[in-house]
Amino acid sequence: MAENNPNEIAELHDVFDVSEAPPNEVEAVELEQVDQQWQSEAGLIAAPPAAEVTLPLEGARSLSVGEPSKPLLGRLPLARVVPQDVHSVMDYVDAGGVLTGAFLTNCPKAKAASWAMGTSGIAASSITDYKLSLAKVLSIETHEAIDYAWGFSAVAAPFVFGYRKSAPHVAALHIALGLGTIVASLFTDYRAYRGVGRRAAA
Repeated sequence: MAENNPNEIAELHDVFDVSEAPPNEVEAVELEQVDQQWQSEAGLIAAPPAAEVTLPLEGARSLSVGEPSKPLLGRLPLARVVPQDVHSVMDYVDAGGVLTGAFLTNCPKAKAASWAMGTSGIAASSITDYKLSLAKVLSIETHEAIDYAWGFSAVAAPFVFGYRKSAPHVAALHIALGLGTIVASLFTDYRAYRGVGRRAAA
């Protein structure tokens, strides 16, 4: 059997034995990642933090902007679930809905009540200290109290002014929107947008 000469042995060693060859930069990074993944799965090291997800609306303003309102009567709202901006839109929709009652009937009392409650609701919302208003005059706490008063007024008006029977469809509209306002107010995240009314109290 022929013996391999020293040159052939050296060539074979170079081909098959790469343990002493230092890994290049890419291989070193890949080896480190595999090692870390194995250790993480084995519970030896903590898993790397997940990459932060960038939302399409990142940087957009929250639907509840500003400082939370002081509790009304020490306990209201019951829970802060409905965002401030959503409630703001509801204010205009509810007041506008009550106002439409003036165009749905010939009953003078129903017309008058619709005009009075509709315009007052829109006016109060347009000067409240929240984002969707024209001027920041009413504090958010005052607006919250007005919401309850307005809601109860809308429910009571058909009975107080006597158009529950003469304009039943308008009465039903007013009662439904009044109850909706009261319920929404109990769960709204009321927030002061600019802090109107807080500086004087401070």
